[in-house]
Amino acid sequence: MKKALLLFITLLTATISAWAITDGQTYPEVNGIKIVNKWIFDRVHSGTAYTSNAICNQRARTATMDQGIIYVSRSEERAVIIGTDTISQSIIHRFSAEDGSQLEDLPLTLNGAPYGRFLGVASIGRDSFHHIWVAPMTSTAQQYVPVYLVNTETGELTLVVEMDKGDAPQRTDYLDVIGDITREQAECNIMTVSGSTADPGFPTLYRMHADQGGDWEGGFDGDPYMDVINFYPETKTGFSLAPVIKMIEGADEDSRYSGEMFYIDCFDTAPVIYDFSGSVIDSFEDTDPTLWPQSQPNGCIEFKLEDRNFLVYVNADMNGNGHGCQANICELGEGMSLGGMTKYWTVPADSLGKVNDSGLRVHCFAVDYGVDDEGYEEVTLFTFKAYNGMAIYKIGRNVDAGGTPPSGNPGDVNGDGEVNIADVNALIDMILSGQTSASGDVNSDGEVNIADVNAVIAIILGS
Repeated sequence: MKKALLLFITLLTATISAWAITDGQTYPEVNGIKIVNKWIFDRVHSGTAYTSNAICNQRARTATMDQGIIYVSRSEERAVIIGTDTISQSIIHRFSAEDGSQLEDLPLTLNGAPYGRFLGVASIGRDSFHHIWVAPMTSTAQQYVPVYLVNTETGELTLVVEMDKGDAPQRTDYLDVIGDITREQAECNIMTVSGSTADPGFPTLYRMHADQGGDWEGGFDGDPYMDVINFYPETKTGFSLAPVIKMIEGADEDSRYSGEMFYIDCFDTAPVIYDFSGSVIDSFEDTDPTLWPQSQPNGCIEFKLEDRNFLVYVNADMNGNGHGCQANICELGEGMSLGGMTKYWTVPADSLGKVNDSGLRVHCFAVDYGVDDEGYEEVTLFTFKAYNGMAIYKIGRNVDAGGTPPSGNPGDVNGDGEVNIADVNALIDMILSGQTSASGDVNSDGEVNIADVNAVIAIILGS
């Protein structure tokens, strides 16, 4: 029996993958709108299925979603030997947004060779026309930020533009793109923010613009960069660790992809809305203090549902009080104000995880739009935190729960409907991380500890 169990452990560990479990939470309906978790793949709920996956890595920093497919970029993952050179090729891992199943990887190439630049896919995203792009981290010694279009069939990269830093070359990490990066169907704007590893940071924004069918030029009236002079709080003088920028879609066709207003979410504040001149338009100054994010997370996105405007932003990173790596979903106030926001939910209610990701800070979000069987609008929300996990939520009037909720069966720690070695691994992860849940109390003594591990093993051996 012991030899059989050891063989079973070996085989299962070698083949483990994502499965469609949920966070097991019931979220209240708010103003006629519901939210359900369709599936989750993270440290808290998925155990070693997540921690042994290639995306659980500190160089798998960002992710996006488009038309039902999730793209997770990981820099320098695969060693490729060409002649006497060894190249650490970057990979994009893909998953189905419908059920979390893993799809075929995209090994990235540039000019026919493996793409292996240092932190070469630190930033990944999509434009407004379903094109996937990537960009590397750049240092103060690098004058240009190359932005690449990804062929999602072959993994081949095509250089779109090299963003010039002008006379202010600072570090850059994460970008945003609005419009059509190919310039075939609309104008395009690309932005990023200078960052620093220490306060007070730098005030510099970089931007490139191209009209539909036109050439690239500096995005600030021909200049490639601009220094912000207004901040919130007023005591700030720059942007420090890994700032995130997110351009806001305009209200009409003429301004839809202009990126004239944008969020900047920085290490030591909450999301702040700026305009094209670099002036503060709105901030969390008048927002309910209970809605302020904690412990320096960076990341946000807007979406619209039934003529209501929503903001999703990081509530806490892995250092947050209580559970970490969560997001608040709020309806914006009158005139789309931050000060009048109404909180709907915090997701996941019990966290993606609280394991230090080496201080990456960035938290990624993406949305897809659709309609349900009755014609009501529906939003698919993707949330991703490097080194801790990801999940899909459906938001709308008639959304139904999906996946398999964590089971009430004793021993089914990970909620996949079975009791096996995966549950042992999940329980050990719980105990070591200190992030325990009710499913871990297998022997029902009110505690989660090594006695519960023994109880799971006994169930496996006795089954």
